[in-house]
Amino acid sequence: MTKKNQNESTEIAGRNFDASDYQKNDALSSGLATTHEQVSDTYMEGVIETNDVNEQE
Repeated sequence: MTKKNQNESTEIAGRNFDASDYQKNDALSSGLATTHEQVSDTYMEGVIETNDVNEQE
């Protein structure tokens, strides 16, 4: 039984996001799709730097 759990863990750890994960209903695919969307949104948003005219150095 321990051997089976180790193999399942290795399979999960080695899994990467695939665009088809958005259509799948299992927990792993859902988690990968959600994480991918969050990372993508953060990357695209980037950092918005402004010069504050009220701030004096």
